[in-house]
Amino acid sequence: MKRLIIKSTVAALALALMGLACAQDIKERTLKFGLNSPEGHPAVAGMKKFKENVETKSGGKIKVQLFLNGTLGSDQATLSSIKGGTVEMAVMNSGILASEVKALEIFDFPFLFANEKEADAIVDGPIGQKMHAALADKGIVGLSYWELGFRNITTSKKAINKVDDIAGLKLRVIPSPINVDWVKALGANPTPLPFPEVYAAMEQGAIDGQENPVAVIAANKFWEVQKFIALTNHQYNPQSVIFSKKIWDTMSPVEKKIIDDAADDAVKMQRQANRAALTANLELLKKNGMTVTTLSAAEVIKLREKMKPVIDKHSAALGTTVADVQAELAKLRK
Repeated sequence: MKRLIIKSTVAALALALMGLACAQDIKERTLKFGLNSPEGHPAVAGMKKFKENVETKSGGKIKVQLFLNGTLGSDQATLSSIKGGTVEMAVMNSGILASEVKALEIFDFPFLFANEKEADAIVDGPIGQKMHAALADKGIVGLSYWELGFRNITTSKKAINKVDDIAGLKLRVIPSPINVDWVKALGANPTPLPFPEVYAAMEQGAIDGQENPVAVIAANKFWEVQKFIALTNHQYNPQSVIFSKKIWDTMSPVEKKIIDDAADDAVKMQRQANRAALTANLELLKKNGMTVTTLSAAEVIKLREKMKPVIDKHSAALGTTVADVQAELAKLRK
């Protein structure tokens, strides 16, 4: 009995010392976490969950400060700050990171995924993880993939019932070559703009419309400056949660695990919340005066055909990435 008590005491002491060591490995710090959209954006729920997890698991030593609506600057400005170590982390469209790792451009390819299940399988699998791992050489740590969703076109000019209705429209696009090219392929006029400038550009009539997932359109109250939305689902955007490698390299293994685990823990909740909100957000758009249209099956085929040359053009620069993704998707579709 005496030996048992001694063993129990030693074990308890060892656990206490481990806990003390872990606590000493966590420094008091505040992480700046940026997003280029306001409250209501699909990523905000994930950011709040991340903040809660980090602050709880660190015993309050690591604080997370959320900066919404582009208060840290444009995506490119924020990315530069992350590489320089003046901003700790952000969440942004994975395709924007193609300026750092070319393979990530594939997430801007039109009609790449048929549904969310396919997207989840690619980003959570070896291909998506390899892309995030490649960011390390650029001063960025890729933590996890959240979801923005399928993109749709809005305009102030007219309802879009067929592909030809898109021709001539001046549309804001994410500043990247493939997005400029697919808008041109539809006979429209692409206008690359940082997201924080989009609402004002539509309000002033500098552009006719833009394209984004329903949740983003609703969160930003685009119904105030746009009257029509066509549910084209022409692109699916994962979002990358990224961290400054310059700061990451100064952190203890305990701190890194807390942050990495918190980003991963938020994935399922964030995606589920975004998908569950689709119907409610569409109703909100209708309630506020937006006319919602859907292309016929024949028009969707026409839309895909017009975008094929763009996909072929940009595939050539991505090496084996396109073939790798297509092979994985083929397995999923069997």
